[in-house]
Amino acid sequence: MKKILYIALGCVLLSSCDMDLGQQPISEGTSETYFQTVNDFTQGLTAVYSAARTYPDRLLNLSETRSDNLYAVSDGGVRDWEGINSFHKNINANPYVVDAWEDNYIGVFRANNYLEQLATKGESVVTDATLRRRMEAEARFLRAFFYFDLVRYFGRVPLIDRVVSDAEAKTIGRSPVAELCNFIEQDLLFAIDNLPKPSAYASVDAGRVNTYAAKMLLGLLYMSKSGPTLNVDGIGQNSNEWSKAVTQFNDIIASNEFSSLATYASIFDYANERNREVIFNIEYVSGGNPVVGATFPWVLVPDRYFQSFGFTAQGGLTIRPVSTDLVNRYEADDVRKSFSIQSSFADGPVVENRPFIKKFVDITKVPTTSRMDWPINFIVFRYTDLLLLKAECILNGAAGSAATEVDAVVNAVRSRAGLTAPLVGVTKEQLLEERRREFIGEGSRWFDLIRSGTVEATIKAWIAAEDSGGQMDDFIIDYILYPVPQSELNKSPGLYEQNKGY
Repeated sequence: MKKILYIALGCVLLSSCDMDLGQQPISEGTSETYFQTVNDFTQGLTAVYSAARTYPDRLLNLSETRSDNLYAVSDGGVRDWEGINSFHKNINANPYVVDAWEDNYIGVFRANNYLEQLATKGESVVTDATLRRRMEAEARFLRAFFYFDLVRYFGRVPLIDRVVSDAEAKTIGRSPVAELCNFIEQDLLFAIDNLPKPSAYASVDAGRVNTYAAKMLLGLLYMSKSGPTLNVDGIGQNSNEWSKAVTQFNDIIASNEFSSLATYASIFDYANERNREVIFNIEYVSGGNPVVGATFPWVLVPDRYFQSFGFTAQGGLTIRPVSTDLVNRYEADDVRKSFSIQSSFADGPVVENRPFIKKFVDITKVPTTSRMDWPINFIVFRYTDLLLLKAECILNGAAGSAATEVDAVVNAVRSRAGLTAPLVGVTKEQLLEERRREFIGEGSRWFDLIRSGTVEATIKAWIAAEDSGGQMDDFIIDYILYPVPQSELNKSPGLYEQNKGY
């Protein structure tokens, strides 16, 4: 079965690999000559999808590592993730931060260019109006996806909704978060109305974004806006849109396109991709030239673990230990702990007793030629996440839902994990902890803490309890946003102001 590949098409579709804000994804000459057939538009859309390739790694480096799930302080060397984990204020040139800005804007620019070409040439080239609207909807969903990621990490960012020149880009300042959220919402509403359900796609198009993925992202947007402002210029606006989120989630549930799987491990099985738990994937295929496989399974796993099985070094990664606090939050019979966490291993005479996340590693699938080529998709939205997010909305007062739904959902999740003692009267705190155990390694924890308004108290208490060596800096609320990369500040001095705290 053919996959929708999230691959970079290089200079075939990009006029250069420069990441300047004003860089047009397709040069004027290429734009004039390239989009001549339906297949050209299909391949052009693939280039927009390809910008999402680094999304999973970004979640692991900027959300999972930032949260209380990992205690990733120095192990004797200088590691880029340490400044993220330890709340250093001088991370405005950190490569993970820079990549989050640049990679998302590459996606935005590709989407803008594609939409412009579709608007000017699409009607004469893609004569099937339904297909043309679907193509537009896919590109607009992806643009919304990239902007949602930007706003969650940086707050105010430049809103660029069309192809612009270098000179013009350097005059566009950061837009208010409310304006950015409205822009994201409008793109998603169009996508919802014009994307098919997943079962309506032909097999050759399986893996493309569907209407329920757009509904899921829209619901998450409403929830994120509903979180407290926390006195920073982030995505939380205390907007009380919990009921609007539930409406989107209920539509997905009613579709009967998705369901929870019987076992936790089967969700992430390499032989069970696109299972009924999956609402939206970032898709990869290994063994290609150029390499277009996944990198995320390797990100949180130390090289010595692979070497203990006889594999060569994967790139020099050392351990990012799971926090003691998280390890202790699992009950004795919880299968999610043993599946997601490697408690120890021996590499010859050296024994490593610090636990780490190995959730996405199937040791029989380790790529032997490149650490960049794992044959596994990344699940962005899954059905269990939807159910627990709906439960969160109910606990926050969403209209038309019963509190008994919360207990039923949480107990179903716990039962799949092997826990037989039911909970009664589940609280927000209990729900948050259940999400922490369920989604370990999936990059949701940091955003859960922000959305719930518990980030400051939780992180401060965690640092006090876990950082006995005093290696982490003090947490301040401004750190729920990342700094604008210094490279962006330098392009147009005075155009952007730095986020507070950096």
